[in-house]
Amino acid sequence: MIKYRESLNINNRVIPILQALLVTFLWSTSFIIIKWGLVEIGPINYAGLRYFIAFLCFVPFIFKKKYIVEIKQLKSYQIKKLILLGLIFYTITQGAQFLGLSMLSSVTVSLMLNFTPLVVAVMGMFLINEKLSALQWIGSIIFIMGILTYFLPISLAGNKGIGLVIMFVGVLANAGAAVIGREINRGGSISPLVVTFVSMGAGAILLMISGFVFEGFPTINMKTGIYLLWLAVINTAFAFTLWNLTLRSLTAVESSIINGTMLIQIAILAYYFLGEEISFQKGIAMIIAAAGVVLVQMKRRRILKKHRKNKLLS
Repeated sequence: MIKYRESLNINNRVIPILQALLVTFLWSTSFIIIKWGLVEIGPINYAGLRYFIAFLCFVPFIFKKKYIVEIKQLKSYQIKKLILLGLIFYTITQGAQFLGLSMLSSVTVSLMLNFTPLVVAVMGMFLINEKLSALQWIGSIIFIMGILTYFLPISLAGNKGIGLVIMFVGVLANAGAAVIGREINRGGSISPLVVTFVSMGAGAILLMISGFVFEGFPTINMKTGIYLLWLAVINTAFAFTLWNLTLRSLTAVESSIINGTMLIQIAILAYYFLGEEISFQKGIAMIIAAAGVVLVQMKRRRILKKHRKNKLLS
């Protein structure tokens, strides 16, 4: 009986771990698919259409009576916060990521995005009075060491300098969106599906309109259409839903480590599919940076998990 229970517990851990690894793999392939699609379509149009299609994927699920009632009962300040979240997280952050990928390598963009947990931790110190633990400070130092190792000696040839500036703006926007999202979800008055639906809809529509204005109406062939559908349906709607499911079972450490593998996964995929070579120095730098990110995220994830547990008990 004891052996059976132990076996059952192991299986209960293995399945969500494998699911989380699948999600990070799908998210990692996004960088490759985006690179492929950028040959045919402009970055703003590409980003706008991806998230608008993903937004449409949630429409059938939102037409349940309880969600319709919840949306109608949203107060004006809640709607404004959700729209603000959408503009920052989808319009600015995702627009910057696609623009960055049009100018920089996939690994460089991925490494820049890994700045987000560090920026969020620092923002939390000033905005919501969440102090960094000793472990987070150590993680921050390790991460910065990894970044310096990766980029030194600094080269800003071609559009690389502009791309890095764009990605820096994207990282700040991503961190700001994380703080706003935590504030919205912390209250617990709005269901996660409604938060995603309203914010994604607002951000995606503005992003798509911006693409039409600045890049014109895109010509979408079958290949580009398949890229868009895969990114929207599988790598966005399905992957985010599955990731949230795994968070019910995985510990903070497990989630952080699994999420931290994306940097390595992207490097391998970019080397194989895009021919982006990684030197020994950059490879070591990525491992150092990934370790730092995991340490920075640990306390934050424990705080969020404790908050959810307290809310369930109340």
